[in-house]
Amino acid sequence: MTTQTATKPSNRIAQYWALTKPRVTQLAVFCAVIGMFLATDGLPSWRIVLAGTVGIWLLAGAAFAVNCLLESEIDARMARTARRATAMGELTKQETVIFSAIIGGAGMAVLYFLVNPLTMWLTLVTFVGYALIYTLILKPATPQNIVIGGLSGAMPPALGWAAVAGEVPMQAWLLVLIIFVWTPPHFWALAMYRRDDYAKSGLPMLPVTHGMSFTGFHVWLYAIALAATTMLPFIVKMSGLIYLASAVVLNFFFLLHSWRVHRHYTDLVARKAFTYSIVYLSLLFAALLVDHYIPIQI
Repeated sequence: MTTQTATKPSNRIAQYWALTKPRVTQLAVFCAVIGMFLATDGLPSWRIVLAGTVGIWLLAGAAFAVNCLLESEIDARMARTARRATAMGELTKQETVIFSAIIGGAGMAVLYFLVNPLTMWLTLVTFVGYALIYTLILKPATPQNIVIGGLSGAMPPALGWAAVAGEVPMQAWLLVLIIFVWTPPHFWALAMYRRDDYAKSGLPMLPVTHGMSFTGFHVWLYAIALAATTMLPFIVKMSGLIYLASAVVLNFFFLLHSWRVHRHYTDLVARKAFTYSIVYLSLLFAALLVDHYIPIQI
């Protein structure tokens, strides 16, 4: 009996679901939803919020599915990703392409007809940037791949803003900039404690090509740059004291984790820094939302 025949329908659904990298997608969609609420002084249309969330989620899931397909051989060499259905050959290339095309096409239709064409096109460009340009060109070419390709992963707030406002003003790009600067220290912390995996993968990740000390120093540098970047919403009067106080506290602990990665590295320290970076971004954007509706100015 073949593996495909023996696979239960419930397991098959779980395999397709895993292709969309749901935990990563959730954080991206959360940032997009925050962008939707920040785009208006009142409450955005719930129809737009719902349709925008579904459309962005579907296209993001399609991009991650393509990523899994294109990196199936690399994933098979890494302990962290070896159990993905594409890496194990339990989902064929044809099945993955069809799945990605269906959910991606559905996402485009939802955004175009139920939200607006601008959001659809921006999300599609993000899809191409991540699934093709980053995965195929940048990732195998340079240890700065996550820096250069980070723009695709930073786009969700702009997508959410465009969904509600029909435009992407400076404030939305500030949110994109925050995620763009956050991405390298977030990812490099993971790459550091997974360095053996990445060495096996053949990808030129910074801890493998330039060493742990060099990478840890750059985690610290980017943490400093991130702390400065997160002050911009307050400086341009996009936010008030609630956000400022939250950003100061969150940055203090981000800097602390990054300093430990730089000066007192252990794999456990890097794991904690990586985990905190996810909590950090979630709470930072949540603080922006609270501040938006409960503004406290100096």
